[in-house]
Amino acid sequence: MAVQIQEVGPRDGLQNEATLLSTGQKLALIDRLARAGLRRIEAGSFVHPRAVPAMADSDQVFARLERHPGVAYGGLVLNERGYRRAVAAQVDEVHFSFAVTESFNRRNQRARPEESMALAASLAQEGRTQGLRLTLTLGAAFGCPFEGPVDEGQVIEYARQGAEVGFDEIVLADTIGVGVPSQAARLVRRAIEATGGRVPIGVHLHNTRNTGLANAYAALEAGAVVFDASVGGLGGCPFAPKATGNIATEALVYMPDGMGVATGIDLDALLAAARWLEEQVGHPLEGMVMKAGPFRAAPQAAEGAEAHAGGPHAG
Repeated sequence: MAVQIQEVGPRDGLQNEATLLSTGQKLALIDRLARAGLRRIEAGSFVHPRAVPAMADSDQVFARLERHPGVAYGGLVLNERGYRRAVAAQVDEVHFSFAVTESFNRRNQRARPEESMALAASLAQEGRTQGLRLTLTLGAAFGCPFEGPVDEGQVIEYARQGAEVGFDEIVLADTIGVGVPSQAARLVRRAIEATGGRVPIGVHLHNTRNTGLANAYAALEAGAVVFDASVGGLGGCPFAPKATGNIATEALVYMPDGMGVATGIDLDALLAAARWLEEQVGHPLEGMVMKAGPFRAAPQAAEGAEAHAGGPHAG
């Protein structure tokens, strides 16, 4: 069994930072992530620079990318203008996102969710003719900062429509980090059922209330195969009050690897990238694995454990 981890740190991670990294720093981060074995990297977003100043140079980032073989570089878009910019920048993947609730989507995209879904369908049709991989991300699928609980039936209906119009994958986003494991498992199962298993189902989980990794485990058990994550746990949403970072990518490598689920990512190289990024942004990052490091028994400790097998234990 294998999972796909999509690194969103260069976009979702950096968009909420007070410190604006230079284009060169962003390119260095993306390169470190690719060298660590990440094969899908969301390298930027094509949104209005006044709305998200940290992403104002996404066109330049893509123009100057050193593209590693086998790595897909994606860009987030919210509207048709963003889509045109993404295509011109030669992204490998277009990630179209909208919020499933009226209040959030109007604030974020100045459109009703139904209008955004209609645009998504139109762009999906065009994208297929251009050979682009297309992801539909359903924001606020677990809860809305303005409306509270969300109608799961509506979330699943949008997922069904996304698969029907030709998106290559559907991602359910807990934009503000309110979800719990039972909810994550239920949404994933319902999305798989509604789409008939035709497209991969993924999750984009924020760790605002410390349930992100538990939700990821529940989603994995329910059949999700795509997991968004941000190196070091960096990030947040500038349009969602109190939303903190995504699950740390290192945690989403450490946990599956320990369970025998392949990720293909070099954890040591990823931890080095997280520590480097911490220096660039100038403040401690939230990731716990980057602080503790990987777990490997020392040879002496392993030998001692064998010699004292059957002895007393402290708990």
